[in-house]
Amino acid sequence: MKLGNVLVTGGAGFIGSQLIRRILPLSNHIYVIDDLSTGKREAMPSSSKLTFIEDSITNKEILEKTMPKVEYIFHLACTNIIKSVYDLELDFNTNLYGGFLILQAAYKHCTNLKRLVYASTASVYSNATLLPTTENYYKISLPYAASKFSTEHYCAVYYNMYQLPITVLRLSNVFGPGQTASNPYCGVVAKFFEAVIKKESMVIYGDGQQTRDFTFVDDALDAFLLAAINEKAIGQVYNVGTGTETSIIKLAKEIKAIARSNEVSTVFRQKRPVDIVERRSIDSSKIQKELQWEIKYSLTEGLEKTVQWLKEEGR
Repeated sequence: MKLGNVLVTGGAGFIGSQLIRRILPLSNHIYVIDDLSTGKREAMPSSSKLTFIEDSITNKEILEKTMPKVEYIFHLACTNIIKSVYDLELDFNTNLYGGFLILQAAYKHCTNLKRLVYASTASVYSNATLLPTTENYYKISLPYAASKFSTEHYCAVYYNMYQLPITVLRLSNVFGPGQTASNPYCGVVAKFFEAVIKKESMVIYGDGQQTRDFTFVDDALDAFLLAAINEKAIGQVYNVGTGTETSIIKLAKEIKAIARSNEVSTVFRQKRPVDIVERRSIDSSKIQKELQWEIKYSLTEGLEKTVQWLKEEGR
């Protein structure tokens, strides 16, 4: 499998940097656009096959220069869910306007586009009444979900009007090696591991009974590659999750056990404005059936691999 020349937006972030590591051997050259608002340059591998552009995806000139060079686009750049409730304008400009500009530039300037894979989110389901949640459900409650879901709609527009080869992936609580708590907006898994390392209390917002569907990063990366190379994926929206609900309290206990740090305490704090989802379970049967995607890692296996990575990093 060869990908030729690739553009990864948000490549200095957690999933973006791990995606780059996965596709580097498969690519002729990878262009990365990231403004480093939350990502880190050192998260990406060092390679002569990689060109890093420190800028925003809303810079039309950068997009116009880069798009003609690439055949595959992985669009992961976005502002995150916590920031979104405090700065709706930033969320709109980055996630929706930025996403629109990516689509517009790809259509106008990417003359040999083979695939554009858009990283969307299970946040479009909010506190779902349908569990496990399928792709035809939605419930928009937060600005982050609104901007990401709106960009999905523009993906559908560019596919239906211009036959742009687009695939949308709705990711659910991705975790694993490469996710660090140095980013204040990282996921709960990284924050719990950081608490263990620093021997500080694990902070749980609410009563801890709320559940999430945790997806190991390697499984998520498999989904990106399958979406990029399989013709069946064009014009489709796919859930990427395990269908397994895990409470935050259970997650904390499992991380303590795996890290052998039972002395670390757990503290409960008042819910934040973003903490509206009581249960999350994602139905990924569509991508499993159509693209033969497999869930290779259980939560425990993923956490064990994360601990191994942390040890290798000297943490």
